[in-house]
Amino acid sequence: MDVNNDTIRIFVTGGTFDKEYDELQGRLYFNDTHLHEMLRLGRSQVKVDIRTLMMVDSLEVSDNDRELILNSCLKSRYERIVITHGTDTMEVTARYLGPHIKDKTVVLTGAMIPYAFGSSDGLFNLGSALAFVQSLPHGVYVAMNGRIFKWDNVHKNRSAGRFEENEDSK
Repeated sequence: MDVNNDTIRIFVTGGTFDKEYDELQGRLYFNDTHLHEMLRLGRSQVKVDIRTLMMVDSLEVSDNDRELILNSCLKSRYERIVITHGTDTMEVTARYLGPHIKDKTVVLTGAMIPYAFGSSDGLFNLGSALAFVQSLPHGVYVAMNGRIFKWDNVHKNRSAGRFEENEDSK
C-alpha cells in the first residue's frame, strides 16, 4: 500500500454537518459540503484530500452505505481518515467499521447544529477530529465536543444532547 502519512483523507457522508435551511419551504436539505469553507475559516494548515461519498441524513444511512464507507476506508491509500457523519447513527457506523479497520486511524465526527446556522459545533468538531486523527493509534474513533471515544465504547445520549461512554464501561 502506498501510504501517505502527510495527508488526511476526509470522507463526506452528509448529516447535519452539511445541511442547509430552505426558508421558503421551512426544511433542511443538502446542497454541497461546507468543509472547504470550514477549513479556510479555521486557517487549517493540514493537508487534506476531500471526497464526498454521499449526502444523506444519518437516519437514512443503510448497511449498503456503511459497506461503501468501509470499502472506501480499506481501499484508501491514506493512513489517516476523517469521516463526517450525521450524529443520529454515527455510533452504528463506527461499530460497523471498527472490527475491520486495523492498519489506519479513522475518526468519525459530525455536528448537532448545521454549520450554515452559524452557531454550529461542527467547526470545533472538525478541528478536534483532525487533531485526533494525527495523534491516535490505529483504530476507529468518534470525536465529538472535544472528546474522543473508541468505536465500541460510545453512544449518543439523546436526552443530554451529547456523546458518552457506554454505561457498562464506567
